[in-house]
Amino acid sequence: MKIHEYQAKVLLAQYGIPVPRGKVASTPTEAREVATEVGNKVAIKAQVYAGGRGKAGGINIANSPTEAKKAASQLIGTRLVTRQTGPEGVPVSEVLVEEASDVARELYLSVLVDGTSRLPVMMASEAGGMEIEEVAQSAPEKIFKSYIDPAIGFQPFQGRKLAYGMNLDGGQIGEATRLMANLYRLFVDKDCSLAEINPLVVTVDGKLLALDAKLSFDDNSLYRHKDIQGLHDREQEEPLEIQARDWGINNYVKMDGDIGCMVNGAGLAMAVNDLIQYCGGRAANFLDIGTLNNTDRVVNSFKMFVADPRIKAVLVNIFGGMARVDVIARGIVEAYQQMDIPFPVVIRLAGTNLEEGQHILAESGISFIRANDFYDGARKVVEAAKGAKK
Repeated sequence: MKIHEYQAKVLLAQYGIPVPRGKVASTPTEAREVATEVGNKVAIKAQVYAGGRGKAGGINIANSPTEAKKAASQLIGTRLVTRQTGPEGVPVSEVLVEEASDVARELYLSVLVDGTSRLPVMMASEAGGMEIEEVAQSAPEKIFKSYIDPAIGFQPFQGRKLAYGMNLDGGQIGEATRLMANLYRLFVDKDCSLAEINPLVVTVDGKLLALDAKLSFDDNSLYRHKDIQGLHDREQEEPLEIQARDWGINNYVKMDGDIGCMVNGAGLAMAVNDLIQYCGGRAANFLDIGTLNNTDRVVNSFKMFVADPRIKAVLVNIFGGMARVDVIARGIVEAYQQMDIPFPVVIRLAGTNLEEGQHILAESGISFIRANDFYDGARKVVEAAKGAKK
């Protein structure tokens, strides 16, 4: 789960990490009032769940409260399009109005979980203000990492090593080390999947300041953090993905194709999407129904397909282990009974209770395209989708 920058900065401040003075505003008049309160020269920053705001016109400097009101009026109520949003953009309902900082240097700092080592890792770089992926390509020698043993936590020597890697001077080493320790404490306490400060700036008077912040949280831990749950802005998310969660389908991601996919297992789902593209088509979604033996999840998956006007054909590719094939088959039949399915459906089933599942489908009288194997299913659904376009 993501939250807005202004919400992330409130949490950072609670953990002793310095942030600029500022407040969020939902109207241009509020933006003028905040600018008057915090200082004449302010930054007006669109609050959206996307990076690349500066290059997209989502961050502007205002030299007076009047300019702040005008800048806010140009953002609030619009949709901001960045390289991370797609052409439809995301709505801007609020702006963060904060004091403009006199910046001498821009740094990068983050904590995340490294999948290879299965440890938290703190990353730092003197090349702040850029996406870390860009730094990794253009100047990988400027990225420094320190892996953290959860049993003992982040140690001061690790902070000093990273601070020297960012070319901080002697007077800033201790301040940076304390800041890193506080960021790691926030990361652990709030069950974050990412805690990023980019840029972490050095001001002209030599102080460290979190000029921007991004926090993401492990969805599986949210039951422990009711306060964090309340920060979620549903307006910022894809409506189909919200609908999927409301229907109990937690592993759904909208993509840009026209072939619906229902699969059990994340690895198989990714392989299905790859094979569909290999066969000349494009998947409309990533959808992993998991291993729960529940026909409702199958029915709700079909509801998602019907609700998506882009869908031209659907591939059901189930390799049943813990998820039984007969339960999936009953769910498919129930879906056909409950709604009009306006597109061809290709079904490939394998695994536990296969014969019973095939019998259920055969006796149901529903019309579908049978696939013999994985590749056959991908090939047939691409053909069906192309035929539906004619």
